Amino acid sequence: MIPGTAALEMVGLTVRHRRRTLLDACSLRLPRGAVCGLVGPNGAGKSLLLSAAAGLVAPDAGRITVLGRSAGSDRALPEVGFLDQHRSLYPRMTVAELLETGRRTNVRWHQDRALELLRLGRVPLGAKVGALSGGQRTLAALALVRGKAPQLMLLDEPLAELDPLVRRAVLGLLLADVADHGTTVLLSTHILTDLDEVVDHLVLLDSGQVRLAGELSELLAAHRYVDRDGGRVLVRQETGAPGDDAPTLDELVVCYLHAPGTGRWLAPGMRPDATQGALIA
Repeated sequence: MIPGTAALEMVGLTVRHRRRTLLDACSLRLPRGAVCGLVGPNGAGKSLLLSAAAGLVAPDAGRITVLGRSAGSDRALPEVGFLDQHRSLYPRMTVAELLETGRRTNVRWHQDRALELLRLGRVPLGAKVGALSGGQRTLAALALVRGKAPQLMLLDEPLAELDPLVRRAVLGLLLADVADHGTTVLLSTHILTDLDEVVDHLVLLDSGQVRLAGELSELLAAHRYVDRDGGRVLVRQETGAPGDDAPTLDELVVCYLHAPGTGRWLAPGMRPDATQGALIA
């Protein structure tokens, strides 16, 4: 870990498959200790972006660094915990055996953090992973991530199969990790209502491009509703005019998705060194 570096930085990240560009010149910078929501429609490239950050997908162009190290390198991997969308676990293992595997393969293993997550869903340690419900499998996979005590958590839809009470409890534990250990969390989700109270940064991905990225308060402050041509429209400006209404998180995301011609906008804190200017046509 290099002092003063970002938790995650992407500059011009491009991933192609055959003739298709799946991620197109994605750039962002996520500071340490941030909780960042990664949002976008199905097929936007969220899972691929997380996999690339975890070092599982090699970029065709651009670069990715994790805590100042190249993503996927031997020095970066111990600092990253990745929850993939398929919850890739060994179905014939018991939950207890799963945790033992985590203990043997991670030098900083924290059994108490893993067990704390399992208790939220009353996940039995003696149960086979293949016999768990969808929500319990998610908690078991999250327990492996949290038990590793990583500096950067990359979580692909960690809330999707959890009931509302467990979902809030999981978010509470993640926030505690941020507050107590300086952990950085990047999580993808379709549940925007959960993000308002939790995230302090936002990345909006659409058609493989970062459309919007930044500290949430900066993003909301830079957009205002104004009266125009007999209706109300959302406009982008560096400072809100007095009396104008700021959008909610949900409104901001929906407006960008419904107006693809607005280009891409990175708030100052999210721009890597190679990204100049806020608006990218």
